[in-house]
Amino acid sequence: MDFPQIAFLLILGAALYLFISERLRVDVTAMLTLLALVLTGVLDAKQALSGFASEPAIIVAAVFVISGGLAATGITERLGQWIGDASGKSETRAIAVTMPAVAVLSSFTHHVMVTAMMLPILTRFAKARGLSTSRLLMPMSFAASLGTTLTLVSAPAFLLADNLIERTGAPGLGIFSITPIGLALVALGMIYMLATRWLLPKRGGEHGDDGYLRLDRYRTELLIVEGSRWSTRPLAELQKALGDRFVLIGWLRDGQRRQDLGPGSPLISGDILLVEASADALASLHDDSGLDLNAIARFGGGIEGDGEPQLVQAVVAPGSEFIGRSVRELDFARRFHAVIAGLWRRQGAVAPRLSDARLREGDLLVLWGRPSRFAELAAHHGFLMLVPFAGEARRRIRAPLALAILAATVIAAATEWLPASLAFLLGAVAMVATRCVDVEQAYREIDVRIFVMIAGVIPLGVAMEQTGTAQLLAQGLLHVVSGWSPLAILLMMFASAALLTQILSDAATTVLLGPIAISLAQSLGLPPTPFVVCTALGAVAAFLTPIGHHGNLLILGPGQYRFNDFLRIGLPLTAMIALISAWMARWLWLGGPLWPVSS
Repeated sequence: MDFPQIAFLLILGAALYLFISERLRVDVTAMLTLLALVLTGVLDAKQALSGFASEPAIIVAAVFVISGGLAATGITERLGQWIGDASGKSETRAIAVTMPAVAVLSSFTHHVMVTAMMLPILTRFAKARGLSTSRLLMPMSFAASLGTTLTLVSAPAFLLADNLIERTGAPGLGIFSITPIGLALVALGMIYMLATRWLLPKRGGEHGDDGYLRLDRYRTELLIVEGSRWSTRPLAELQKALGDRFVLIGWLRDGQRRQDLGPGSPLISGDILLVEASADALASLHDDSGLDLNAIARFGGGIEGDGEPQLVQAVVAPGSEFIGRSVRELDFARRFHAVIAGLWRRQGAVAPRLSDARLREGDLLVLWGRPSRFAELAAHHGFLMLVPFAGEARRRIRAPLALAILAATVIAAATEWLPASLAFLLGAVAMVATRCVDVEQAYREIDVRIFVMIAGVIPLGVAMEQTGTAQLLAQGLLHVVSGWSPLAILLMMFASAALLTQILSDAATTVLLGPIAISLAQSLGLPPTPFVVCTALGAVAAFLTPIGHHGNLLILGPGQYRFNDFLRIGLPLTAMIALISAWMARWLWLGGPLWPVSS
């Protein structure tokens, strides 16, 4: 063993310790590893920085932006609500509808984002129908992870696997090369969860009835402005555009409450709608040129101060002088140079008109004003806190455009009219250029930690190959698997990745084991593709613990799951996934039979 190999193994050991112990963030660990490889002479500067210009890093960043465009235009929210509506009233139907739908959503967006989006929807669904939350959240989270096996671009592990395969001179993977395996795994997951749903724990969730993710009912008043595009159009069209988290409480026309107007009635300029809306819908209302929040339209013109007007939220403090006084009596516009545009209350009735609402301790006020005036509000003892408004405006009018961009991106990449990295980069740029998502939000959508980690671990794989360490480890492994069938070796690579991914990310697992899989395949005189793909599948589709996937960590608290719940349910599923993955990889790339044949 020469110096480069010794140096690489020492760096690898230190990197694994930092990755596992999480003493440093994963992106910081990746950068330190990269620098160590350069300073020890294992890699030169060009090789070390190659990850930042690599296809996997570019595609991952682009997918984050495209996902942000789909979220900003309300597409993912609408699809999530449709899934909830289509789930019926039974537990069996809810699982049967949710799992394939979530898997498809995850195939072109980030699976953690899909899990986060579906979490409150399924929580509300379970509560409304008297079902156990824990019976629904685990199948949904598993489906989101399995959905990443449907396309090449949905998980960093597959992009890195493609990069490793291409470096051997073999043909790379197409965007749908792994789709046959993914379809089989999604079908297996759904059948398994339906057949064994009695094994799922029956718990309601620790957050109780009203406390968890319930900031979705802000009371506000909506004005149809003069010359609005909504004028003369029925209310039903506006409700459809804003989604089902928009509830009409009352309708004022010419200052009078009208009981005779309904979804089919046309809107008229000057109408005031008394509504309850989600945070995102509330932000969207103010951004729509045909609509405005009534309080801002009435009092916003007199608000003084510097800076671009924005929405913030403040909590009414215990003992506040505002308690028991109505919004009208407080005269916020004159006293604080801010407008109360909305109100959220944990429980209890709110007056139909926002101006008549008498404030209580814990009420959350949505305030509109200029930043230079917020210091006075933040310092006032009547408020517990002053924080930025959590809502993101939904650009629903651009939803068809966002879908068209996604479709064009996928077609361009699938037909190889453009390289996948360029196709997705153009898709991300198109989302920003057409204002489906603004530039600032697009940058926020990119998870820099994942981007930097991928760029940092790619050189680790290069170093493993270049120093001959991968070949050395593969030769040692070859003595163990000598005489094994290709199917058994594929299963072994899946199992190795499945165990390692419980402590490392799917990307790091693939980069570490991928070169060993390649060297092993070359030693056996077999194509490397199935061995690398099985390694990546093991890194992505192993459900042994809740820490193996970020999506499982999201549902751990709300579902009130325990560690052994995942082991009891996930171990048999992972074993079946391993068998199907290895069997189909052998069929796709080694010419093995699709169906078992008797000898």
